[in-house]
This record gives sequence, structure tokens and C-alpha cells, in this order.
Amino acid sequence: MSTAAEPTTGRDPASEPGGRHDEPMMAEQPRYLLDNRQVEAGRRFDTFADLFDPWTFRHLTAVGLGPGWQVWEVGAGGRSVPAWLAGQVGAEGRVLATDIDTRWVSGTPGVEVQQHDVGRDPPPDSPFDLVHARLLLVHVPHRDDALQQMAAAVKPGGWLIVEEADPALQPLACLDGEEPAQQLANRLKSGFRQLLAQRGVDLAYGRTLPRRLRELGLVEVAADAYFPITGPACDQLELATVEQIRDQLIATGIATGAELDGHLVTVAAGELDLATPPLISAWGRRPGGLIG
Repeated sequence: MSTAAEPTTGRDPASEPGGRHDEPMMAEQPRYLLDNRQVEAGRRFDTFADLFDPWTFRHLTAVGLGPGWQVWEVGAGGRSVPAWLAGQVGAEGRVLATDIDTRWVSGTPGVEVQQHDVGRDPPPDSPFDLVHARLLLVHVPHRDDALQQMAAAVKPGGWLIVEEADPALQPLACLDGEEPAQQLANRLKSGFRQLLAQRGVDLAYGRTLPRRLRELGLVEVAADAYFPITGPACDQLELATVEQIRDQLIATGIATGAELDGHLVTVAAGELDLATPPLISAWGRRPGGLIG
């Protein structure tokens, strides 16, 4: 997940998709719930790589990515995607990885790293053959402006690929929710969504990506979704996330410390089938000349 990952009022995650959250964001709340300065952020990036990199690389490959391409990885977060991109474009290509906090991506071989807030800063000067972002825009307060700037940075014939989770499409941690431990996991996931929504995260943004890309004038727009249901990476993501937001879950009355301790033990033992929200990948090409 990107650092430029996460104020306005967001969707109510406890309601049906499309419902609104009427409570104002508390002024003292940090902008990002999942702060990249915490050690758990690095663990989350590792699990995102395990869960989603094969899916992401499939889409990046499908648009023809190859030697010499100029690529902007927006809100890079960790190293796995930029490093893979650098290997694909080779020495004659360029990979620019940007984030508001570059600590987890700095030092990636073959990758140019810049601090950048896609929701506020102008885009890099050079047009790109490919612009890609994963798990970024739902957290960005000025997400529409950010998406427009990303599209504008694509050269004629180039591609924009945006991947976002849509928790409102599938809000459960455990699809099989009959047992008490499963019900607790689902209650914690609901609380997590509440905390995200209070910070302006749009929990139903992913499904809107195809329409938004068309509205920006892109062509050959298409999308699909990836939906992990269980596995070790899902467990590791849950452990890192709950540990990172533990204090907020307790402070808001979503769970007690004892409940969280028990949940973490159950997850670590592999006793739950933990799902993730669907990751929706959408892509489109800017009309004009063809790359190469």
C-alpha cells in the first residue's frame, strides 16, 4: 500500500455500499490511519507484494511493458513493484517511484525516487509510457485531481493502470462467519472500515475506476478484480494491520485489549480463513501515437 495512501467525510463502511458517513472527521485525527512511519507498514508492504504482485505484474505485462519504457509508479510504498519495473525497462528505460514518504522505497536499484504528494503536487515533467498506482487513491483527499494528473502524465499511446480495493463490495474478514472467532474478526474489520471512513477513505471507489478513466478520455478501458479468500499472506496482512491500529480500535471501543490479543493468537495459529476486499484493476490508453 502506498504512503500517499489515506479529509472530507467518507462512506459509511457499516452501511450498504454507497451509504454516507455523517460524522465529521475529528480535527485531532492524523491524516493517515496506516502511518508509514510505523514498523508494521513495512510488514504490510511485504504482504501486499505476496498477495498482489503476481496480479499486478500480469496487468503491467499485458499492456506491452518492455525495454526503454518510461514509467511512473505513483505512491510506490515498498520496493517490490518499482524493482520489478526496473528489471522490465532495463538500463535504457526509466522508473520514477514517488511517495509522500519514501523511506520504504529509497535505495531500490535502478529506480529514481522522489518525494511527491500526488493529491497536491504537480506531476513530473516528462510524459510516461506507463503510469501505475496500487492501493493509493482511495486514501488521497483530492483523489479526482490526482487521477486527472496521472492521466495527463501519460504520453499519447501510453497506458494508465490503477488498482484499488473496494471494501464496500466485500466487507467481511471471514466469509464463513458462524463461529465466535469469525464473528470477532468481522467486527474488527467493520471497525477498521469505520476508522478509514472517518479519515476520508472512499471505500467504494474501486468500482468507479472504469467510468473515471473513460471520463478522462482514455480508450480501450477495461477492468477486472482479484479476490484472495484465505492463505498465509492474508493472515500476515491481518496481523500487521491489527497490530498497527490496535490503539485506535481500543480507544474507539471497537474491541478490548483482551479481544485483540485473542484474535491475534487465533490468526497466528492459522485458524481463520481471512479474505481481503476485491482488488479492482482498471486500465486505459491515451489516444494518439503508439509506443515504440
